[in-house]
Amino acid sequence: MAITRAEVLRVAQLARLELADSEQEAFGKQLDQILLYVQKLKTFDTEGVEATSTVLEQVNVFRPDEVRPSLPVDEALANAPVTQESYFQVPRIIQES
Repeated sequence: MAITRAEVLRVAQLARLELADSEQEAFGKQLDQILLYVQKLKTFDTEGVEATSTVLEQVNVFRPDEVRPSLPVDEALANAPVTQESYFQVPRIIQES
């Protein structure tokens, strides 16, 4: 299953990549190897295998959601380079048109 140069260019375009001619050939070979491996994986019988996101028995560890006192405003703003009233002052990044 050889991937064509046009397919490499299409994948590069979708990924917003600019590839030199030498890179196009290299990526073509790499994509071809990936597709061959996927074909190999399709040969395995997965009937009855439950879909999982990991093979390790991991569980999320969350702390209980408890109400706690907030950091005082003065303490939160203590290391801010510039403040205005009770807020951090930051440079404007959106210009009005």
